[in-house]
Amino acid sequence: MLFRGALWLLLLLPLRPPGVQGRRGATSSGQEADEPTPWPSIQRLQEQLRTAGALSKRYWTLFSCTLWPDHCEDHETPVPPLGWSLPLWGRRSLDMLTAWICRFQDCCSGGDCRISNNLTGLESDLRVRLHGQHLASKLVLRAVKGYLEMPQVSKALALSFHGWSGTGKNFVARMLVDNLYRDGMRSDCVKMFISTFHFPHPKYVDMYKEELQRQMQETQRRCQQSTFIFDEAEKLHPGLLELLEPYLERRSPEAYGAEAPRAIFLFLSNLGGSVIKEVVLGLLKDGWSREEITMQHLEMPLQAEIMKSADSSFGSSCLLKEHLVDLFIPFLPLEYRHVRLCVRDAFLGQDLPYTEEALDEIAKMMTYVPEEERLFSSQGCKSISQRINLFLP
Repeated sequence: MLFRGALWLLLLLPLRPPGVQGRRGATSSGQEADEPTPWPSIQRLQEQLRTAGALSKRYWTLFSCTLWPDHCEDHETPVPPLGWSLPLWGRRSLDMLTAWICRFQDCCSGGDCRISNNLTGLESDLRVRLHGQHLASKLVLRAVKGYLEMPQVSKALALSFHGWSGTGKNFVARMLVDNLYRDGMRSDCVKMFISTFHFPHPKYVDMYKEELQRQMQETQRRCQQSTFIFDEAEKLHPGLLELLEPYLERRSPEAYGAEAPRAIFLFLSNLGGSVIKEVVLGLLKDGWSREEITMQHLEMPLQAEIMKSADSSFGSSCLLKEHLVDLFIPFLPLEYRHVRLCVRDAFLGQDLPYTEEALDEIAKMMTYVPEEERLFSSQGCKSISQRINLFLP
């Protein structure tokens, strides 16, 4: 602190060489007064110290954003032009300081993939924000919590989400990531791949395999705990599914030592949505309540449907044949009451006022099936956020 105070004193003092009167200038009253002229060397030093001060603010901003991204403002501190090497020195110092801090808390070399593993927050989000999915909520929490609390792991955790579009598969995946990583989906420890977007052309599968393997290896090298999400998993090329096999195989914990890396694989798919609907509809007609439906009702029909699907290579892949997927999680079709809750959440998420009548009207705009019962929303809660625009003043 004393040294820092001395630097600021040098910046503020009007130094001038002895015997030099300085140039004459006019005062506010019109009289001339002496204006001190610094030594050239002191002037250069003051300029460099001002630059150092500006850079120190910039590097503190970068450092604080690295460690506490939630409190970081989205702007850059301007850097004045330099004729010396402080930016390089400053950046190296920032990297060294960040690496030192990361020895005492979970973070990666990039600084934006620190692990939070907020299981309490995950449990709360699943209970409060996820509607109509009592099975998925319970199974996801139990599987993830059990995996993360194991002293040593022998394989990656592989969960496969199945159900109609709009039932919450992506929602739960993002909820999971937001609670396990401080930077959520922006974390360098999280990679999401959408089949039709990242791997659209079968003729380029070799190039896709090379890039996918590079990203996965780099992520696992950098992160002690990583998460990989494959959306539209039923459309993955067989070559890509084969590539994933070594990452999901069981290995001896001793091969890694005490610090065995952990990895979570999430496969999101519409496969099995129809059979889930049929089983749930049949149970409801037989007098079961929705909350009484268990995995015993759905597990065997769901797996059979996935494995016999002719339109997908996922069911016939080595991942299923070798039993590398730990759990197939069904997402039940949503009813009117669940859609209505989604509409309410969409209003609240945008801080917009709403009425009970607006909730009813938007929920009724969705298409419901089967045609006779009109019990399940065929779109789930998808496109609700766009529909509320029709009811804004």
